[in-house]
Amino acid sequence: MFRSSNRFLLRKLLENGSHCRTNINMQPQRTWGHDVASRYLSDKTLSLSEGSYVKHFPPLFHPLCGLKLPHCLPDSMERYPTKITTLPNGLKIASEDAPGPAACLGIYVDSGSIYETEESIGVTHLLERLAFKSTKNHSHLCIVRDVEVTGGNVGASASREQMGYCYDTLKAYLPGAVELLIDCVRNPLFLDSEVEEQLTKVKGEIGEITKDPQQFLLESLHLAGYSGALGNPLMAPEAALERISGSIIGKFYYENYTADRMVLAAFGVDHEYLLSIAEPLLHDLPRGLPVEVPTSTYTGGDFRHKVDSEKTHVALAFEVPGGWHQDKDATVLTVLQTLMGGGGSFSAGGPGKGMHSRLYLRVLNQYQQVQSFSAFSSIYNDSGLFGIHSTTGSEFVAKAVDIAANELLAIATPGQVSEVELCRAKNATKSAVLMNLESRAIATEDIGRQILTYGCRKPVEHFLRCLDELTLDDLTMMAQKIVSSPLTMASLGDVDCVPSYASVSRRFRAPI
Repeated sequence: MFRSSNRFLLRKLLENGSHCRTNINMQPQRTWGHDVASRYLSDKTLSLSEGSYVKHFPPLFHPLCGLKLPHCLPDSMERYPTKITTLPNGLKIASEDAPGPAACLGIYVDSGSIYETEESIGVTHLLERLAFKSTKNHSHLCIVRDVEVTGGNVGASASREQMGYCYDTLKAYLPGAVELLIDCVRNPLFLDSEVEEQLTKVKGEIGEITKDPQQFLLESLHLAGYSGALGNPLMAPEAALERISGSIIGKFYYENYTADRMVLAAFGVDHEYLLSIAEPLLHDLPRGLPVEVPTSTYTGGDFRHKVDSEKTHVALAFEVPGGWHQDKDATVLTVLQTLMGGGGSFSAGGPGKGMHSRLYLRVLNQYQQVQSFSAFSSIYNDSGLFGIHSTTGSEFVAKAVDIAANELLAIATPGQVSEVELCRAKNATKSAVLMNLESRAIATEDIGRQILTYGCRKPVEHFLRCLDELTLDDLTMMAQKIVSSPLTMASLGDVDCVPSYASVSRRFRAPI
C-alpha cells in the first residue's frame, strides 16, 4: 500500500509539473495518502516550485532497507552424472537421473539405411513405420491401449546411421513402460497385414514428397553427392516397395538389431532401478557377428526435378569431412550454421529469433523476391553436408543462386566475419544446446546417440569449452575446407531457370 500510494503521487506530480507550479499558492487538502507519502518520503522531499526531487531515490537495484531478499539460485547447477553399464552380451544401459514425476526411455540401434543392400533398400523406412506394432507378447491394439491408459507417448525415428525408439511416461508406470519398449524393439512380428498397410501409406507419402521441398532436396543432395552407403535413400523408393515383404524386413532386422549395437537410454530414472528392470529382459539378447561399417565416397553432383510450380527451390551443398568423429570441427560447423542462420521472408521477429543472422540481414532483408533462405547441415559419423537452401520465383532463381554462392564464399574469406557476429552465434548455440537438454526426449536421445557414436557420453561442459575456445580463424578455416570440396546441387520447380552446375561450380574453384 505504501509503495502504490507513493508511485501514484509521484506520477501525478511528474505528469502535471506545470500545473503544480501555476497553483503553488494553493494549499492542498491533507489526506491519508498525503500523510503516508510524507512519512515514507521524509528524507526525499519534493520541490513543487522546481517540479523536481530535492533528494533522489536510491537506484531500483538496491534492496529496500530492512527487506530480506530470498536466496538466489546459483548460475548453474551440477547435473546428475550419466551412468553406463555394459551387459555381458555387449548391450549398454545408460541413464541420467533427474527430479520430477516423468521419465523418458529410448532404445537406439546402430542401424540405418547405410546398412541396406540392393535387396533391402527401403527397409529402414518401413521399420520406422512398423514401430510399436504387434509383437510376440502384445497385439498392436494391446500396445496402443497400454500406452494410452498411462498417458504415455511413443515414437520412432529413422536416420541413415541409427534408429531410435522412444517412450515418454510417468515414473509411476516405469516398469511396464520398460517392458513394453523392450518387447516392441526385441520381438516384432512383422505381420503381413501390418506390412501391407504401411507399404500402402508409404506409397502415398512418396506421391506427396514434392510438397515438402526441404526434405525432397535433402534426399536429392545425398543421392547426387554420395556414392556408396550415404547415397542410399532414407525414404523407400517406389520401385523398392514392390519387392519389400515381411520376410525381407525380418532378415534385415535380425542381421542388424543385435545386442552389441544397442543402447537402452533413460532420463529421469535411477540407474540401479533401471538395471533391476531391464537387465532380466535384455541379458539373453544375442550378440551379433562383427560388422564392417559400409563406406561412402563424396563425389558431388547435380539433381534436378521439374514440376509445375510458381516457386523454385535450389540447394547448394558441400562435404563436411570428419563428421561427428571430429567433434571440434562439428562444434565449429554448429556455430557456423547459427551464424549464417536465415529462415522465411515472414517472421514474427523478436529477440532470439535469428533476425541478426547473416542471411537475414544480408539477404532476406535486402531482396523481397526471396521467400526463404537458410543454412542447413546434415552430419554423420565420418562425413556430412553443409549448404544453403533458397526458395524464390523462377525469374529470380539465377540471382538467388549467385547470392548463395557469394555468402558461402564470404564466410571462407578472412576478415568477412566480425567478432560481434561470432560472439552472438556462440551465445545462441550455447543457449540452444542447454535449453534443448531441458527436454526429457532430447536428453534421452543425446545419451543414446552419443554412446553409439563415441562409446560414452561427453559432458555438456566439454561442448561448452569447445565453444569458448572457438576463434574466427577456426571458423574461416572450416568454411574454406567446406567450399574446397566438390559442389552438390539440387533443385525443384522450374529448373530450366537454374544456372548450370558447371557455371556455379566454377565460382568455388577460383582463388578466395
